[in-house]
Amino acid sequence: MNDVTLEDYERFRLFLEQNSGISLGDNKHYLVSSRLRRLLDEYAIPGVGQLVDRLNSGQDRVLRERVIDAMTTNETLWFRDVQPFEVLKRTILPELALRQKRTLRFWSAACSSGQEPYSLSMALQEYLWSKPGSLPLGAEITATDISASMLKEAQSGVYDAASLTRGLSAERQQRFFEPQGGGLWRVRNEIRTRVQFKEWNLKQSFSALGKFDVIFCRNVLIYFSNDLKQDILRRFAAALQPQGYLVLGSAESVAGCTELFDMARIESTVVYRLKMT
Repeated sequence: MNDVTLEDYERFRLFLEQNSGISLGDNKHYLVSSRLRRLLDEYAIPGVGQLVDRLNSGQDRVLRERVIDAMTTNETLWFRDVQPFEVLKRTILPELALRQKRTLRFWSAACSSGQEPYSLSMALQEYLWSKPGSLPLGAEITATDISASMLKEAQSGVYDAASLTRGLSAERQQRFFEPQGGGLWRVRNEIRTRVQFKEWNLKQSFSALGKFDVIFCRNVLIYFSNDLKQDILRRFAAALQPQGYLVLGSAESVAGCTELFDMARIESTVVYRLKMT
């Protein structure tokens, strides 16, 4: 592949932001080159400029999806950062249980290969085991991602043994997974069926997804421009039930982007609660 020229880089950066929301900074030429090299070789496309021409023609949806996949950071693990899931079990769920009038709804936005929504489902199951009958109307989890390939992997609920070591205790592996042979393990049915996966771009309207009690959107907003971040946070607020919770990554904040949330520090973990109107 030829070196990425400044003009081609800017054109690709514009395509990526318009189609995925990801905002590349200046001088990320090497990142673009390294992540696209294999794809350009496979499609016999000589350079990034020609790739952008082909993408802008709108005639190859599969190529578009694969380019976005290549540029998306799909780093994830089970019970990532641990504390948000403990706060969910010890503080948020007991509060929601006291005023439950319908099925509780959770959203894992940018769910990647499924570890976060399945971790949420496991945390819900552990809470229900500790307090049987406390959520008589049940709970459901919507998990979304822009990547069709990641969603396909997540929906299968099948993971290799190596991936299970990343954040998952041996006890939870035995409790929540069943062996499939060949070193593969599948999420047990009672955990898997609580989660519904949908392909969704965070630049899209959220109205069709309905209302949620808790939204997890962690380590995602850091890749977006400030304007898009403000827009997404505003739409998150509209998608939450009154006094609903928003959980962001540890390096993320709503500060300077919106005044629709109150910050709450629970057990050293920061979460955001929709302000009363």
